Amino acid sequence: MEIVVADIGGTHARFAVASLDGCRVAGVSDSTTVRVADHEDFEAAWRAYAAISPYPLPRAASIAVAGPVDGDEVRLTNGAWVIRPASLEQELGIDRPLIINDFAAIAHAVAVLPDEHFKHVAGPGQELSDKRVISVIGPGTGLGAAMVVRHAAGYEIVPTEGGHIAFAPLDPAEDVMLDRLRKEYGRVSVERIVSASGLRAMTDGAPADTEALWKSALSGAHATALERYFLSLGSVAGDLALAQGAEAVVLAGGQGQRIADRLPASGFHDRFVAKGRFRRRMEAMPVKLVAHPEPGLYGAAAAFARAAESKGTR
Repeated sequence: MEIVVADIGGTHARFAVASLDGCRVAGVSDSTTVRVADHEDFEAAWRAYAAISPYPLPRAASIAVAGPVDGDEVRLTNGAWVIRPASLEQELGIDRPLIINDFAAIAHAVAVLPDEHFKHVAGPGQELSDKRVISVIGPGTGLGAAMVVRHAAGYEIVPTEGGHIAFAPLDPAEDVMLDRLRKEYGRVSVERIVSASGLRAMTDGAPADTEALWKSALSGAHATALERYFLSLGSVAGDLALAQGAEAVVLAGGQGQRIADRLPASGFHDRFVAKGRFRRRMEAMPVKLVAHPEPGLYGAAAAFARAAESKGTR
C-alpha cells in the first residue's frame, strides 16, 4: 500500500510517498520541501506537490502538523495555516487522512527505527531498544516534545506541549536574558530560547535574519551565544526528561541536526545532568540524536500503519 506523508512545520512543509507492508514502513520516497510562507494554505502546497509528481498521488495520507491536533481545525502553532480534516476529501481527494502532531510523528519513528539510526550525543552508550520511556525533544521553528512509552503489547505515543513550559534561568546571564524577553513577551516559554529564533536572544548586534544568524554562529562567530544556546538546551532537555520519567532522551528537529557535531564538546551535558539530588539518575541516561534524514515523514508513515493495524484495515 502507498500513502502520501507530509510533515508540516512552521517554516517548511515536506511531502513524500511511503510504501507500507502491513504494519511496517517498507520505504519512503525522496521528499519534496516547500516553504510554508510561499503558499496560502495547506491545500495550495499539496497541489504544488501533486503537480510535480510523475504519478497520481495515493488517496490515503498521513499528515504531521506542528500544532495541537484536536477539534475540527488544526492550526500551526508558529504559522498561519489552518487544516480542516473534514474538508480534505472534497478539496484534495484524500479519503483516509490521518492527522497527528509533528512530534508525535517523530516519536513514532523513534519507537520503530533500529538503533543504527541514532547518533550518540552524551551519557552512557546504551541502545534505545530496551528503554521503556523515551523523551523526544526537538528545537526547530519552535520546540517540539513527545514521549515514547513501551509496554508488553507494543508502545504508545504521548504528544505534549513541553516547549511551552516556562523558562527557568540558572545564572546571572540568563536572569538578564529572561528580564529582556519578559519585557517583550510577558510570559517566557522555553521555546522562546531553545528554538531557531532563540539564538537571537543570546546575541547583541547579530544579524536580524534567523538563517543568517545561524550560518554566522556555526561559522565561528557569536561563540559565546552559541555556547549559551547549548547550555539552555541541556537544561530544558534534562527538565523534560525528569518531568516525563524518561530513561533516555532523543533529540530531533531541524536545529538538532545542525548542532549535532558540536553538542558533545559543549556544556550541554553538564547542564543536562545538573539536577541536584537527581544528578546520578541523569548521568545514567543516554542522550541520542535521531539520524534518519526524514524522521517526521517516516514517523507519519509508521503512525498510519499502526492505526490501520489497530483497525484491522491493513
